[in-house]
Formats: sequence, C-alpha cells, structure tokens
Amino acid sequence: MNIKEKIRNMCREKNAIIMAHYYTDGEIQDIADFVGDSLALAQKAAETDADIIVMCGVHFMGETCKILCPGKKVLIPEPEATCSLAESCPADKFAEFVKAHPQHTVISYVNTTAATKAVTDVVVTSSNARQIVESFPHDTPIIFGPDKNLGSYINSITGRNMLLWDGACHVHERFSVEKIMQLKALHPDAKILVHPECKGPVVKIADKVGSTAALLKFSINDDATEFIVATESGILHEMQKSCPHKIFIPAPPNDSTCACNECSYMKMITMQKLYNCLLNETPEIVVDVNVVEKAVLPIKKMLEISAKLGL
Repeated sequence: MNIKEKIRNMCREKNAIIMAHYYTDGEIQDIADFVGDSLALAQKAAETDADIIVMCGVHFMGETCKILCPGKKVLIPEPEATCSLAESCPADKFAEFVKAHPQHTVISYVNTTAATKAVTDVVVTSSNARQIVESFPHDTPIIFGPDKNLGSYINSITGRNMLLWDGACHVHERFSVEKIMQLKALHPDAKILVHPECKGPVVKIADKVGSTAALLKFSINDDATEFIVATESGILHEMQKSCPHKIFIPAPPNDSTCACNECSYMKMITMQKLYNCLLNETPEIVVDVNVVEKAVLPIKKMLEISAKLGL
C-alpha cells in the first residue's frame, strides 16, 4: 500500500477531511477532499461534519478552521508554514493602530492571525473584498489591513479612501511590469491574469484581476489559449487540469535571487508530513478560547454579508 492509499484509509477510519489551498503542491491538491481559495476553505470548514480537519495550507488558515469549528480537531502538517502577509501585521501593533483611529470600521483580509482578526469588525477575502467594502455607506471611515496592495486596488475601483495598513505578500510583491511585458512580447496572444495582492502597476496591465478562484474560472471560460499568470504558481496545477489544451505561463519574479514565484511556506506541506500528521493527530491548531470568541465574530460577519449579497 502506497502513502496515498494509507492517507485515504486513515481519513475514512478517523472521519477526517483534507483541505488544501490552491498554492500547495499538485500532489497535495490531488489527494485532498477539497481544494479552494481562502473563502471556499472557510465556508467548507463551517459546514463539514468531519471529526478531524487537516489544513494543508498556512497557519492562519488552520486558525480560521479552528475558530469556525472549535469542537473539532484541526491539524496542520507543518506548524512552521506561516504567511508573510499575516506576519506583517502583528496583532499588538494593529490594535494600537486601530485605537489611534477611533470611529473607523476595521476590515481585515483573511490572511491574518486569529489575534489580529480579534480586533477586526469584518473579515474579507480577495473574492469578496470589493463587495463587502461597498456594502458599507460610502462615507464610512474604514481601516483596511494588512495588504496595502489589495487595499489600494479596492480604493481605486470603489472611489474609497480607506486607511491602509502597510503589509504585503512576499510572493506577489515580486512581480513587475517589466518582466511580465517581456513574457507578453514572446506570447503576444496571451492574456495576463493578476492577483490583487500584486502592486498597482502590475494590476493595471492585467486582462483579468481576481482571486485564485476567479482567475481559475476566467481561464476556463475565456476563449484565449495562452495565459500569463501573476500569482503563486500552485494555481497552475488546477488550471492545467481544468484546461489541458491551454498554455499557462507563470510570471517570473523581478528578483535575481529567486527563480520562481512560489510561496516557500505553502511548499513546506509534503505528502510525508501529511501522513505523519494524520497518523499521530499532531501538530494540532490551538487557539485561546478568548481569542476564538472575538475572532469568530468578523468571520461570521463576512459569511453573513456574503450570503446576503449572494456571493
């Protein structure tokens, strides 16, 4: 029996579900019960009847699962798989920032720690950020954190003037107009797909700006046969599976010290670590009960607004 069969057998025996983000390695995505972006993973966590949730992704995603499913055991194959964006927004510093700007509604991107969510009014994802921001009256003073690029993009398309926290994702910060246009010259018919965590100039040259799920959907439905993809390269696995006849080209980083556009944290999740995690039922995600009580509120608010808007 190979390792994949052993993992699936343990899932059946333990009533466990494997959830994987699009940025993990292809073999992890293939063995998962559910693959998705942040919003889809959060929604799945809220509705699953499994006894054990194994989050193949970064630490804050495991925390989100635990917040929504406090009575379930939530495991993560690699506890050191953190997130540069989440780490760019320490909860204590963010709390000071919020306190210094009273009367502001606090909107936080889901890529934050549980402690940061606990000082937030409503959480958003890249899939629903625009709609949720627009659900508030236009004159509502808003703090948006931690991603300055996503916040700036939302400001630009909504006419808002949200106060932005100075955080960013190390993968999406690497992309440049110059490198992408060099690729475009070699593939003139390719459409450019860009995640809104990228810098403003990169977003402006996109044919489609959207979350991983939105970019995937666009690539499936659009008539183009070539795409330049400016986001973490793990999404190309699902794109290629969905459209084997199309060509997907990862946009290179504008960094001579890094040859790829991969998230090193996501790639820490391996098949062997997943096996060990299920076998030993550890490492387990633990979130302080007081933090859970506060952090669940903005997540539930996001799901409530999303449902009301039909997202």
